[in-house]
Amino acid sequence: MNEASAVGSIAHVIQLAVAPVFLLTGVGSMLGVLTNRLSRIVDRARRLEADLSGQEPWRLELLHQWLKDLARRARLIHWAISLCISCALLIGSVVVLLFVSSLTSLAFDGVIAALFMLAMLALIGGLLCFMREIFLATKQLRIGQPERPAPLAPAAKQKIELS
Repeated sequence: MNEASAVGSIAHVIQLAVAPVFLLTGVGSMLGVLTNRLSRIVDRARRLEADLSGQEPWRLELLHQWLKDLARRARLIHWAISLCISCALLIGSVVVLLFVSSLTSLAFDGVIAALFMLAMLALIGGLLCFMREIFLATKQLRIGQPERPAPLAPAAKQKIELS
């Protein structure tokens, strides 16, 4: 292989690798958003945990429910981050294999295609987890202080005790 064709071959591989590299940039930005959301969830949970002592029973129950909701959101963000990192690793592998395939006589066409499809599936999974977390966050949105629930009527208390 002469030097001009080797440079042309490398230039062609670089052109092929540009799209996955741009995808890596997008995934990196997504990871920034996800880690910021996770840190806000953790900060909020820590504030709520600090408020647990000395609260009335109805307020304690409310705080525990909020903490449970935050834990669920944190798990979803954790999955989204894990899937996006998997996507980035798979895309990085695709780029490396593109260059290895170009520099050697080995053909990795099927492997490259499979890795790229897995990367897209991981990205889709991460985005779905993120979307679910957004739905939960907006569903659990509250503005202002919660009101104390009305006390149960004596008849209602008796029904509950009998159940």
